[in-house]
Amino acid sequence: MKKLTILSLVCSIFSMTLNAQTSNDMYHPKVASLDSTLHALYTVISGEKGEARNWDLFTYLFHPEAKLIPSGKNDAGVFEARFITPEGYIERSGKWLVENGFFEKEIHRVVQTFGNITQVFSTYESYRSEADKTPFMRGINSIQLLNDGERWWIINIYWTQESEENPIPTDYLPPN
Repeated sequence: MKKLTILSLVCSIFSMTLNAQTSNDMYHPKVASLDSTLHALYTVISGEKGEARNWDLFTYLFHPEAKLIPSGKNDAGVFEARFITPEGYIERSGKWLVENGFFEKEIHRVVQTFGNITQVFSTYESYRSEADKTPFMRGINSIQLLNDGERWWIINIYWTQESEENPIPTDYLPPN
């Protein structure tokens, strides 16, 4: 009986390792370059109403200690930031994205790199459907990334929406 339990444990560990390796092999091209990582980020959260998102890929993009940090005014009119994990984002927003349809499209990017760290100001427009012509929202994602020599990791995404009192500066918009 003891041999059977040990054999079951070894088989379970082997199976988990094999599944993790398959996921790594499958998703590694998505994080092989800065461009592919950012493309995967925007693609994985976007989809028509009723379209499931690939949350395994979403979490794969992020460093284990990563945070997503939405910012904006609270009900009292004071700017604040909320700190959530990728899993927390899925719990808070995943259902809404599928039920409502959501496409976030990068329209401009400003990149700064020093060594293995990169800061991207990624200006976005948000739509309910890919067929929509006018965005319902715009803003800037401040995305910090780490290249460990093997892949790109998203460390943080810190963002805010555009408003009348806080328009997107022309430096962060596509040239005319």
